[in-house]
Amino acid sequence: MASSSSSSAAVVAEGSAARRFWIAASTREAAFASYTPFLLSVAAGNLRLDSFRHYIAQDAHFLHAFARAYEMAEECAADDDERATIAALRKAVLQELNLHASVLQECASISSIYNQNAYQLRYGFRLSEWGVDPTKEIPPSPATTKYTDFLLATAAGKVDGAKGSDKMVTPFEKTKIAAYTVGAMTPCMKLYAYLGKELTVFLKQDENHPYKKWVNTYGSSDFEDNALQIEELLDKLSVSLTGEELEVIGKLYQQAMRLEVEFFSAQPVDQPVVAPLSRYCDPKYKLLVFSDFDLTCTSVDSSAILAEIAILSHQKASQSGTDNTLNHTKSADLRNSWNIISKQYMEEYEQCMERLLPPDEARSLDYDQLYKGLEVLAEFEKLANSRVVDSGVLRGMNLEDIRKAGERLILQDGCRDFFQKIGKTREGLNLDIHVLSYCWCAELIRSAFSSVGCLDGLNIHSNEFAFEGSVSTGQIERKMQSPIDKVEKLKSIKSDTDSTSPLLSVYIGDSVGDLLCLLEADIGIVVGSSTTLRRVGKQFGVSFVPLFPGLVDKQRQLTEQEASMFKVRSGVLYTVSSWSEIHAFILGNDFS
Repeated sequence: MASSSSSSAAVVAEGSAARRFWIAASTREAAFASYTPFLLSVAAGNLRLDSFRHYIAQDAHFLHAFARAYEMAEECAADDDERATIAALRKAVLQELNLHASVLQECASISSIYNQNAYQLRYGFRLSEWGVDPTKEIPPSPATTKYTDFLLATAAGKVDGAKGSDKMVTPFEKTKIAAYTVGAMTPCMKLYAYLGKELTVFLKQDENHPYKKWVNTYGSSDFEDNALQIEELLDKLSVSLTGEELEVIGKLYQQAMRLEVEFFSAQPVDQPVVAPLSRYCDPKYKLLVFSDFDLTCTSVDSSAILAEIAILSHQKASQSGTDNTLNHTKSADLRNSWNIISKQYMEEYEQCMERLLPPDEARSLDYDQLYKGLEVLAEFEKLANSRVVDSGVLRGMNLEDIRKAGERLILQDGCRDFFQKIGKTREGLNLDIHVLSYCWCAELIRSAFSSVGCLDGLNIHSNEFAFEGSVSTGQIERKMQSPIDKVEKLKSIKSDTDSTSPLLSVYIGDSVGDLLCLLEADIGIVVGSSTTLRRVGKQFGVSFVPLFPGLVDKQRQLTEQEASMFKVRSGVLYTVSSWSEIHAFILGNDFS
């Protein structure tokens, strides 16, 4: 994690091994690091000094382990250029650990890893500024030890999954150790550079930010160059490795990222925090988590899937000539009918959006006008469903085919992990989970969640197909067809919930149909990038704020006496780039 004075390193190629490892590991873990109470409080500038002192003391152990790991990797590298790069990176750490003549009087020994000069080089301030005694040994925490032990074991050649890892004595075998070691160090450098850039944004909002020097260190171009340099080194060391050996590095990279996130998660923060919600709410609140299904949880809309099942059902019946429940309409004619219905829906939907928009943009949330506007959309959705039912397209589907389709549905990245974890967490927290969906067949939703082990404790509120035996009649039991149906169901669930504890509600959605629910929840989270949702929301006075900056702002306002930082109909909706952000915000870091 040491910064260097090296010149700007070349940009790592997009297709390089180092870039692939970072992309694979960072999608989830970078979000989990950012949303830890420690880094959220650092960003807000109100982390208590004792917590930062503890972090600084623990981070010193990382410096010591990095210096030793570089030394061991240098001994294993076969190429002069590789050894020179490792030596340069190691020198940067040693410069931080070696005592400068001017601080010999301050420190107890030359081997002290709590070197005053080291931290002045690294952070731009001395440990004494933060009240850390450089002569007092502070033992590493369990989370610190997990990473340093892992790193030094890797540098010693003790690598799980590597063939003959205990017998690596030839030059070529030792080169593998160097690659494995650098693979276990690179993610730490990359994560710090990433977090530095993320946190630098908040310095502009607070000129007197107490951790400005620390943030600037990791947000600097020098530190970014250093991270690129170690990525280039990893690529060079990986060139001669087999696919199996690259897979070992990938696993080491992932493990190092997780251990680094655990390190941040383990930093003691003895103050109120707005994230994760599982900490913010427990034990004061009853937490209600609501989610849409189509295109919020899934990558495709369920209506197209169900229509395809229906078309294939007609095709099979026509081919076999044995199914008397269907008139043997040609599947091509049925597909053509569906295409016409779909095209008509999209054209009329756009027209409906134009009709419901007010002529002038509201300066603040106008919930009542939005509700009236979406009543227009509600009538449109009901007519569209009637058109589908009347067409007969949905008749003749076998229940088992619907279940199999649900089992094959691909959930968005991170969605499965979130619902699996929240199902396990439900009993430990005062928590209920609900899915509100326009989907025509709730059985499809049940099958989708059941197939990935996410059905436990999940309450599904949707429409149902009417069946005769196990075959659909083409009718829909219409329970939830519109934004109005959704929001009224949400309000009903909230009002029916035991009110002995204060409630906190979260709604996760992606489209205009979710807009009322997003606003009626205490916290509305938008997945995806629907331009229609943003256009409609903005016209009615809704603001869209990225979740992490929004939470930093809330963290700045948070006090011991604050009852709740989140309010219904605030007019602010939070946007996320992935379900990993939602997971990190609501449940925090948990890799089990």
